[in-house]
Amino acid sequence: MLHGFKAELRRLVIILLLCFGFGLLTHKLSWVLLLGISYYILTILYQMRRLNQWLLHSSHTEPPEAEGIWGEIFNNIHHLQRHQHDETKKLQAVIKRIQEISSALKDGIIILDWRGHLDFWNPAAHRLMGFHSKDQGQSVINFIRHPKFVSYFETGDYSAPLELPSPRHTTKQLQFQITRFGQKERLIVVRDVTQLHSLEQMRQDFIANVSHEMRTPLTVINGYVETLSDNNTIPAWTKPLQQMQQQAQRMTLLVNDLIMLSKLETTEIGHNQKLVLLEPLLISIKNEAEALGNDKNQTITLTCEESINIFGNEKELHSAFSNLTINAVKYTPANGKIDLRLWQDQQHIYFSVTDNGPGIDSKHIPRLTERFYRVDASRNSSTGGTGLGLAIVKHVLMRHDGELKISSEVDKGSVFTCVLPLTK
Repeated sequence: MLHGFKAELRRLVIILLLCFGFGLLTHKLSWVLLLGISYYILTILYQMRRLNQWLLHSSHTEPPEAEGIWGEIFNNIHHLQRHQHDETKKLQAVIKRIQEISSALKDGIIILDWRGHLDFWNPAAHRLMGFHSKDQGQSVINFIRHPKFVSYFETGDYSAPLELPSPRHTTKQLQFQITRFGQKERLIVVRDVTQLHSLEQMRQDFIANVSHEMRTPLTVINGYVETLSDNNTIPAWTKPLQQMQQQAQRMTLLVNDLIMLSKLETTEIGHNQKLVLLEPLLISIKNEAEALGNDKNQTITLTCEESINIFGNEKELHSAFSNLTINAVKYTPANGKIDLRLWQDQQHIYFSVTDNGPGIDSKHIPRLTERFYRVDASRNSSTGGTGLGLAIVKHVLMRHDGELKISSEVDKGSVFTCVLPLTK
């Protein structure tokens, strides 16, 4: 470009010198200079016209021949056009590849613009949601009007997916996962989880039905075993009857816990909720714990701030707090200490159970709330645990928008803390 500019400047100087010399000879310097400058301006306008004409048809023609700076301008623009053409082809290839990939996916992909309007969807989303080309630019809420989805979409908390019945096929169950990207755009992944949902429903129904069906025969067995034990006159039968009674009671506890879990999974959140005063509830749990550990001479203390209440299901909260307290009684040795504490800050309510029992190795803590997970199977058997207590606690807290925090150290004890939001 610099070489062409020098050549153009040289041409201008030559034109001016020629006009100056000819003007002196003819004694009409002003007119000759005016003619020379006009000629130079006309040549520039001519080249500009050529440039404009070429740009209008540049996709089909080579750049015009020109000297000096105009030749370099034509060539540079042509080079940029070829580079842009190559980049466009590459970009089109990438877009085509992405479209092929998205078309091959079984999950629906929906892209929304910053307003939450439909911008793109793949064939799977068309099958699952029934979108058509005329729907582009429409708000996604116009097509998924379920109140839970509207709340999920507008609150902006997309940390967990949302499962809902399909707005198009009532027999299908869909899972929606939203991710933010770019300039406030959103990506929605729609997955058909009908089969998984059916399997989960079958599992819940099986557990609920089996648990209820086992309750009646267990009641009969317990009744007959107690009757036989009370009227036993044969010393050799004493130990077998005691073991039968103990195992029947363990089975009854397991069935009761399974029924409780089944209710937590199948009952709608918010069922039978009311304002619950926590101090009387915890006093009752403390009394139950003292009765259970009466023969172990344990010290159980309760520190409770007054007038703390929460909007929730009293029976579920009693089950959660009681499970934590009874676990502490079971696993804390004789003459041990168990501290129950209830307090609150500006945002949360806390209930903690602290014991000086054997503690739990840190590798077990992430799995403690899994069903039937046992840190020590032999110890669990001796204490009559079902392996479902902490799973029940976790489900109850989740239903009340809370969480369970666990800290423990081997040979030093454990602290289980329930964190619940303040009642608004």
